[in-house]
Amino acid sequence: MSDTIIDIERAVVSFREDVALRGVSLKVSSGEFVGIVGPNGAGKTTLLTVVNGLGKLLSGQVRVLGHTLKSGNGHALRKKVGYVPQLENIDPRMPINVHEVVMIGRYGLLGPLKRPGKTDWKIVDEMLELVGMTQLKNRPIGHLSGGEQQRVAIARCLAQEPEILLLDEPTASLDFRAQREILELVKLIHNLRHLTSLFVTHDLTTLPTICNRLVLMKKGLIWGDGSPEKILTDLNLSRLYDIPVSEVKRKREEIIPV
Repeated sequence: MSDTIIDIERAVVSFREDVALRGVSLKVSSGEFVGIVGPNGAGKTTLLTVVNGLGKLLSGQVRVLGHTLKSGNGHALRKKVGYVPQLENIDPRMPINVHEVVMIGRYGLLGPLKRPGKTDWKIVDEMLELVGMTQLKNRPIGHLSGGEQQRVAIARCLAQEPEILLLDEPTASLDFRAQREILELVKLIHNLRHLTSLFVTHDLTTLPTICNRLVLMKKGLIWGDGSPEKILTDLNLSRLYDIPVSEVKRKREEIIPV
């Protein structure tokens, strides 16, 4: 049996009056690819924040890679946890190129005031090649398409050589072709780098088929947890998204596995 490297026990997280997680418990084993699915406001991103050592717990306990998260020790953990957000708007006038953006992923490992060396730049170049962006490494980051920017974001994340990969709606705002390409890249990286991956989405059409486990979330709670075959029933999805079963069946026809 694989080692448990993410262990969340009865986690409660609140932002002002809103309770984002309501006693959530979740265990993830090394090498799993877990899809976290649910409507907007379900607590999916907050769950990733907790794994990343940034979420402030009101109660409960979180252990990641064998370390119990406490106030102040999240920085060391984040060196081993990579995070890819959804596409951000980047000012085309920003004076930084692709090569420099990916190097940002190394700075957390280097420490304060230490300059990157040959090994660091070699790793950056390897990650750019992996995501297919070598030929654009000198281009300003703001001059790239959305899909190209997400490839760079993934390369930046991989440059820190993480053990856990957190993907938060990584295909949102991308066109259909770019979505397919990013999902294929995510599958490749998960297998090639032997990572443990958590993939958040509200849209089942952007769920990679490599996902071997689904966690359904709604209103800060986990509603279901299991294999996609068992968990993605019409009734479950109807309740999860508050839509009629007939609408679920229609939307299923739109899902094209990747």
